[in-house]
Amino acid sequence: MSDCIFCKIAHGEIPSTFVYEDDMVCAFSDLHPQAKHHILIIPKQHIASVDKEPTPELSYALFHAAHEIYAKSGEHDGYRLVTNVGKNAGQTVFHLHVHMLFGENLTSLFGA
Repeated sequence: MSDCIFCKIAHGEIPSTFVYEDDMVCAFSDLHPQAKHHILIIPKQHIASVDKEPTPELSYALFHAAHEIYAKSGEHDGYRLVTNVGKNAGQTVFHLHVHMLFGENLTSLFGA
């Protein structure tokens, strides 16, 4: 069993409500939201970060999940996708994840 919290969430060892799920990825609300809607999209397979070269299929799955989440949200003003790579960039959980933020004006968040 992995000690990775995101692996435990992805495999149902820690209960979570998914806002999106397919064979490769799942998505759930961030516990400490930085925007009106702050979703984490993660691969079900453990990959430490984007610099560990996810497959093209996984890269597509992450972006496709964002598209599907946004399409079903009812929001129409855009969204931001962010991934931190490494400790100095602010990565605190070393399982690839994409922050999806939307639902408000984000130009003051992380800069324009």
